[in-house]
Amino acid sequence: MIYLDNNATTKVLPEVRNEMFKYLSEEYGNPSSKYYSLALSAKKALDTARTTVATIFGCSSDEVIFTSGSTESNNMIIKGLADVTEKRTIITSCVEHSSVLETTKYLEKKGFNIVYLPVDKDGRINVVDLKKSINEDTFLVSIMWVNNELGSINDIPTIANICNEKNIFLHVDATQAIGKIDVNLPKGVSSASFSAHKIHGPKGVGAIILRKDQDGVPVKLTPLIHGGEQESGYRAGTQSVHNIIGLSKAVEICMRDFKKNQKKLLEDEIWVKKILQNKLGSKLKINSPENGKVPGIINFQIKGVQNTIFLKKISKEIAASSGSACSITRPSYTLKAIGLSDEEIQNSVRFSLSPYEDISELNKIL
Repeated sequence: MIYLDNNATTKVLPEVRNEMFKYLSEEYGNPSSKYYSLALSAKKALDTARTTVATIFGCSSDEVIFTSGSTESNNMIIKGLADVTEKRTIITSCVEHSSVLETTKYLEKKGFNIVYLPVDKDGRINVVDLKKSINEDTFLVSIMWVNNELGSINDIPTIANICNEKNIFLHVDATQAIGKIDVNLPKGVSSASFSAHKIHGPKGVGAIILRKDQDGVPVKLTPLIHGGEQESGYRAGTQSVHNIIGLSKAVEICMRDFKKNQKKLLEDEIWVKKILQNKLGSKLKINSPENGKVPGIINFQIKGVQNTIFLKKISKEIAASSGSACSITRPSYTLKAIGLSDEEIQNSVRFSLSPYEDISELNKIL
């Protein structure tokens, strides 16, 4: 089978799997225990993993908080900040991941004012709209770095500069950005989230980069999970050491293979588009923007063909999707937001590629 749903999840690389196995079979100690070697070894492994993640984001290792993934991370930031402030306004976009949008909808019911910024035809917010929306009651801006359905990139450096000038907390969902673009965090980004399973690591683990303030003071935040003192008191519970090691190895590979992977994804995207154009001709319409996007994501329409029927018919040969795996039963609100009609949305499919897919496999699409 040709696997073209890498934005939903990726296969675990052998290097990652091998690194994890040691911490399942031999180094199984609890890193919160003391004195004995198994515990100390686990603690050391976590410290090393924290440093690796800090390197790719350009932050300090004590600003890395391990979680179960981006969904938990996004919930933790938004709910945790809302709980410790008297301000009531959050600004986000109408095309964020459901873990952000469902959380803000929850807070709306609690009396918070949520501003949902519109996006252009490519799925990006307008920074002018952001500036106009900020007021004295705003305490949080939450914007995705890369759109998970279209691949379009938001101008995070400019957004960060605006939030920094206004002294507003900026959270960035970097789930689809890591491994595809440089994620060294610009000044003004207060936190960022990502999941390991989007970068050929294991499921069930991710991280928040939670930067200290300008005086080096940790951010005040109500934990989503109460209990022990793990993760600097931000997240209780025994750390899943083997998963964190897998995440760390996946991040290490991201950094090592970054340029090679970018080139491969771009070449493969061009090749797959050529196949689609040759096969479908005038029936094909590409939804993803040509410029200002990450390589490897192709969102397209087959005019007159319903995506559910198409995806079922190809399912024995090709694994693909109609959009976000977290909103699979509903029409894409992202495609609606960029101006597509209901019929165009029903005809839309997303291919998301992996740099570790062999070109001979892609040729089978023919």
